[in-house]
Amino acid sequence: MNFSRFSIFISMLLFGVSMQAQKLKKNQFDNPLALQRADPFVTKAANGNYYFIATAPEYDRIEIRSSKTINGIKTAQPVVVWRKHDKGPMGNHIWAPELHRIEGKWYIYFAAGSAENKWSIHKYALSNPSEDPTKGEWKEEGQIVTKGDIFSLDATTFEMNGQRYMIWVDRGPGKVVNTSLYIAKMTSPTTLDEKQVVISQPDYDWEMHTYKVNEGPAVLVKNGKVFLAFSASATDATYCIGLLWAKEGADLLDPKSWTKLDKPVFYTNEKFKRYGPGHNSFTIAEDGKTDIMIYHARDYEKIKGDALSDPNRHTRARVLKWTKDGMPDFGQEYDDNEMALKNKK
Repeated sequence: MNFSRFSIFISMLLFGVSMQAQKLKKNQFDNPLALQRADPFVTKAANGNYYFIATAPEYDRIEIRSSKTINGIKTAQPVVVWRKHDKGPMGNHIWAPELHRIEGKWYIYFAAGSAENKWSIHKYALSNPSEDPTKGEWKEEGQIVTKGDIFSLDATTFEMNGQRYMIWVDRGPGKVVNTSLYIAKMTSPTTLDEKQVVISQPDYDWEMHTYKVNEGPAVLVKNGKVFLAFSASATDATYCIGLLWAKEGADLLDPKSWTKLDKPVFYTNEKFKRYGPGHNSFTIAEDGKTDIMIYHARDYEKIKGDALSDPNRHTRARVLKWTKDGMPDFGQEYDDNEMALKNKK
């Protein structure tokens, strides 16, 4: 290649990089943010750092990525902070970790089976006093015990009016096998109050494709309401997100305080090659005010074999809009980055 051709090549390369940077406007995302990472959870720390944690397709470890920006998650190097046990509890099916800062410590809540029985799944906790969760020592806090504790997973936590709550998944009441959403007050970062109630179980057809499922709870408190997004049905293209809400001052342990929409709010859209979106979390953009939804989805519909063996659930991000009535608008008919431009003044 002579000098003239080399100069043209470099110019074209720089032009391409420049065009890509210009293409991503404010609060748009370089999706997918993380390949083969399901059940994503992103939290923004007090220092402005974003920490990303998710299910690895091998189901064998917990890792954290740190970034100054949401888009930076894509190139951030994962730091493995914990690995499954070789035998006994916490030895298999390491699922859906979440990272929370509580009372001056970081906590990871996650689900795990035993090495001998991967379907004997319960929820566990790790703690770390370090300011940076990718550093320091993670301590095993053991199992978070609940009354039923038959098939316990997908724990999330939030605080409202000085009281911390946990919402999680376990087998629902009744003879029909399903998974339902439970809530309880927390008496410490690793223990629950005795009163534990079901606030949602599968009621509609869209929650019952292949399996009767309510799982993956994610909480956002805003506009005087506690919004609870959750995922339903099998982990294939029928997977989708539903929504419950309660008034902020209501008794959250009273199932009557919660209203559930009779239709999903986010689901497969073939136009955008968005199949089985679900198990989301919420965070805030770099501007400190725009709500962001982090979720996983596949870019194809047909799965060979068991859906849980297919690794290609990729992490994505999109802006969460709000209606005039103060309800979340998930933007089902919009692509991820179109949501950042929707109704922009």
